[in-house]
Amino acid sequence: MYAHSQPRAVAITAMAILCAAACGGSRGTARTVDRDAASPGPVATPAPAPVASTSATADPNVSYATAESAYTTHRYADAEAMFSNYAARHPQNVWGHYMRGLSAWKAGQLDTARAAFETALAIDPGHTKSLINLSRVLLEQRRPNDALDRINVVLAADSTSGEAWRVLGRVQSSLGHRTDALSAYRAAIALDSTDVWSMNNMGLLLIGAGQYTDALGPLARAVQLDSGVSVFHNNLGIALERSGHVTAAAGAYQDALSTDSTYTKARVSLARVTGRQDTPGAEPVDVVALGTQFAAQINDWRAGHDAETTAACDSTTPAAGASGSGGNNSAGQASTNKPADPAAPKP
Repeated sequence: MYAHSQPRAVAITAMAILCAAACGGSRGTARTVDRDAASPGPVATPAPAPVASTSATADPNVSYATAESAYTTHRYADAEAMFSNYAARHPQNVWGHYMRGLSAWKAGQLDTARAAFETALAIDPGHTKSLINLSRVLLEQRRPNDALDRINVVLAADSTSGEAWRVLGRVQSSLGHRTDALSAYRAAIALDSTDVWSMNNMGLLLIGAGQYTDALGPLARAVQLDSGVSVFHNNLGIALERSGHVTAAAGAYQDALSTDSTYTKARVSLARVTGRQDTPGAEPVDVVALGTQFAAQINDWRAGHDAETTAACDSTTPAAGASGSGGNNSAGQASTNKPADPAAPKP
C-alpha cells in the first residue's frame, strides 16, 4: 500500500511547514470529530491501577460509548475486546477499528494494534490519526523505515500537523538522523510554541549529542510552560549537571522529586550531586532567562523565514534534508561523575 522510502528521503521539510502556515491550511481531507485521547505519558509516570474487567467485554452488542468508557478509565485490554466486538458489527466504521488499535497499543498488544490501524486505513487511507499512531506502533516494533513511510503520508497531506512533526522527529532519531530529527522538532515547535514534548525531545537529542549547553534552552522552556512534569525537571537537571552547573542541577532534581516523589532517577541524581560544587570556570546560569531566550528564538524562527516562505509558496516543494537547529557544542566541562541517562521522549 505504501511505497518504501529511503531513510533520509523526507519529502516534507521544516521550510514546508513554514510555507503551509504562511500560504494556507491543510491540503488534506476534512477530519471527523477527534476521538483520540492523550498520548501515553513519560515512562516515569506510574501506570494507572488496574480496574476489574466487566461482563461488557463479552457482549457482542456492546456500544461505542461503553467501549470508550473502558478506554477513558484505563481499562485498555477491556476496551480492546469491546471495540473488537463493536468493529465486527460495524466493519466500515473507521473509528471502531482506530479505537481498537489505540486500546491495543496502550495494552501492549502491538501486533493487534498494528492490524487494527491498518484495517482503519484500508477503509480510509488518509485517516490521519491511524497513520500517526501506526507510526508510533511501528517505532515500538523497531520498524522506523515503515514508520517513516506512514508519517510522510500525513505530512504530505497536512504539513501543519505538529503532532506528525514530533513523531517524525522520533522516527529520524531512531534512524540515527540527528539533524533531520532536530529539524522536525523545530518545525513542530514553530507550529506550536507550547509544544513542550517536542522541546523535551529536542533537549534529549542534544544531550545525546553532547551539546549540553544547547539543550538547556528547550528544556528550560518546557519547565516554564509545564512545571508539573517531573521528566522535564529531571532532563533539565541532566543538561545542567553535564554542562557544569551542579548547584542548579540539584535544584532541578529536587523539583522533579517535588512533582513526583517516586521518581527514582531524580532521587539517585540528587544524591549524586549533593555536596558538590559547580565545575570551575562554569558561567553563572539563569534557568528562567534561558527559557525566555528560547521563547524569543522560536519567534525568530518564524519571523526570520517570512520572506523565504513567501518565495517557497510560489515554487516547488523544497528539497529534503533541511538542516535542524542545534548550534555549536559550547558546553562547559562534563561532570566527573557521569549523570544518569535522561528519561525517554514522549511517543
